[in-house]
Amino acid sequence: MTSSGINILMYHQVGDFRQRNMRGPRRAHPSTYCDHRRFAAQMAWLARHGYTVLGMDAVLACLRGERPIPPRAVALTFDDGYENFYEYAWPELERHGFPATVYLIADMLGHPARWFAADGRDTPPLMSAARIRCLHRNGIGFGSHTAGHVKLAQQSEAVIHDEVHRSKAVLEDVLGAPVHHFCYPYGSHDLRVVNAVAAAGYLTATTCSRAPATPGDDPLTLPRKAVAYGDNLIGFLWRLHVKNTPRKPPLRRADFSLNAAAAAASAVPTRP
Repeated sequence: MTSSGINILMYHQVGDFRQRNMRGPRRAHPSTYCDHRRFAAQMAWLARHGYTVLGMDAVLACLRGERPIPPRAVALTFDDGYENFYEYAWPELERHGFPATVYLIADMLGHPARWFAADGRDTPPLMSAARIRCLHRNGIGFGSHTAGHVKLAQQSEAVIHDEVHRSKAVLEDVLGAPVHHFCYPYGSHDLRVVNAVAAAGYLTATTCSRAPATPGDDPLTLPRKAVAYGDNLIGFLWRLHVKNTPRKPPLRRADFSLNAAAAAASAVPTRP
């Protein structure tokens, strides 16, 4: 089996989210919850059926044509940096030797996810700098999810610049390593935002557009597929292999599109 794309999966929290715990406001936000038992089953399926799980550096190398896209290529990303990632997701990733990227909110490390309170949900804790450094030493990748978790396309040029540049600087100081990857909160981006992300020096950025990532995509507007609370294994596989149509055409920078055809032509998928 060969593939010309990479399914980048989007998770948020992984924890004890059984049916009895999914009442009230939580039910209106299914993509921000994944029960840890379902997550474990999903990771076991990927391992058992020969999926290749890539970190975002490897995703970029594949899309640039620097290495072939392996069959059944998947990347695992986690937004916001919740403490329950450490308790529930990391042990499963470590069990299977899977890489992952966690997108962090630079101004909220070690604080509650306070934006949840706006719709009446409890505010789960986010990982501290010490926790993040521990996971980084153990191979987890980290990227920026802005400084304050704002909808970037609704902000002024000055705020956009601050959110993307300052978050990178803060996180690089925490990690003692470069931060190359970015994620748009709420998927909110326009050309101003994408250009600011490019100017800040990020190499990839992910959206909420549901499609596989291909060599023809701008690496700063990569699509992802959200895994939701209600996804059993059948739903998980449907997202992986069927849910491939984005709601609107992807945004691409003009200077990227000039080189996209050449990059796509050079990225010939083969068996690893």
